[in-house]
Amino acid sequence: MKDDNFLKEHNAKALWHPMGAPGDSMANPPTIITKAEGSRIFDIDGHSVVDGVGGLWCANLGYSNDVVKQAISDQLAQLPYYSAFSGSTNPAAIEASVAVQEFFAEDGIGRVFFTSGGSDSVDTCLRLTRNYHRIKGQPQRTKFLSLKKGYHGTHFGGASVNGNNRFRIGYEPLLPGCFHITAPYPYRNPYDESDPARLAQKIAAELVDEIEFQGPDTIAAFIMEPILGAGGVLVPDPSFMKLMREICTRYGILMIADEVICGFGRTGDWSGSRHWGVKPDLMSVAKGITSAYFPVGAALVSEEVAEVFEQDKSGNAAIWHGYTYSAHPVGAAAVTACLSETLRLDTKTNAAARGTQLYHGLMGLKEKYDIIGDVRGGHGLMTAIEFVSDRATKTPLDADTVKTIQKRVYEAGAMVRPAPPNIMMSPPLIITEDEVQIMIDAFDTAIGSV
Repeated sequence: MKDDNFLKEHNAKALWHPMGAPGDSMANPPTIITKAEGSRIFDIDGHSVVDGVGGLWCANLGYSNDVVKQAISDQLAQLPYYSAFSGSTNPAAIEASVAVQEFFAEDGIGRVFFTSGGSDSVDTCLRLTRNYHRIKGQPQRTKFLSLKKGYHGTHFGGASVNGNNRFRIGYEPLLPGCFHITAPYPYRNPYDESDPARLAQKIAAELVDEIEFQGPDTIAAFIMEPILGAGGVLVPDPSFMKLMREICTRYGILMIADEVICGFGRTGDWSGSRHWGVKPDLMSVAKGITSAYFPVGAALVSEEVAEVFEQDKSGNAAIWHGYTYSAHPVGAAAVTACLSETLRLDTKTNAAARGTQLYHGLMGLKEKYDIIGDVRGGHGLMTAIEFVSDRATKTPLDADTVKTIQKRVYEAGAMVRPAPPNIMMSPPLIITEDEVQIMIDAFDTAIGSV
């Protein structure tokens, strides 16, 4: 490893960073994180903070799980790679697929298709739904429905169903046949409806109207996050996902639950779908599947959908889709070890308790500071603060001030993620009560200094 002077000199000069303008990164060099332990990260200057972002909604087990690290090391020594395309496989992949299927059996999941990450998983699910309808003799079912504010990765398929135009406008035209409905966002919505249950009913009616307008027999799937993460931690009413499920079933539309963020305990349940009492037809997962120790994702398929593929007599069920690193043996070993540790540590229970603590702590700050317009969370370790310059008019706070607050939170002891006018939090699921309090206190200090 080069010395600190080299790293600082070359920071952002050779490397383009995701999710930002290259010029901005050069003008404002990114924080260089050099090591991590438990739920803490350390920068190049020796500053230690609580990681309130969990890497990127993903380091569920924190950074010190030796069981997962050892599994990766052992597999590297035995079989560092082999293709899992049809005709060959590896022991680690077989074991991991069983572990994932058992983990999500209560959600109705029967089959596992491994990918390299969340965007891959979403695109795989989208493709499989079109293939499913073709097998069923309805090749005209090609359209996709999704929620505004939803986030589904950055591949062309995922970007097309994304509901945030930041990830769309610069890359249009995107995939045709993708349509969006209102997000379950009581704080801001075109219905001016602040009651979550009534808003859920209005959006359900909107979905039915859109389906009828498009033609039910033209729609392949509806995709949603059980709790909308990157869109600002939008927590729907408990009735919302059930309403979406009922409508999809009524019209023969497959439901994809994007569990890339919500899965593996972050909501306080092992899946976001289970949190709301819904069984989807497919699920996209990643992040917590290895606690980000190795890049792995998966498209999960229900028993009912799997049966259509496996009993096909038409010759249309071949899955001509996959990735070089699908079912990578090292990644698969990480999956099996991570799921074992996730269950052993019962991270969902800690996520529920610490998420409640964080939510109530930030609600207390809302009473103290008028600059806080909304606090969202309370369902596991997914939390957001929406900042405003005027609480009565809900005028969003300017981006520079939000970024200043984020920097001061970091200086006060916690890494959090700015997405103006929001700041979002998704710490490791092993975070302690004391560490959550550090995050709350850091916000108190930062907001009080603005």
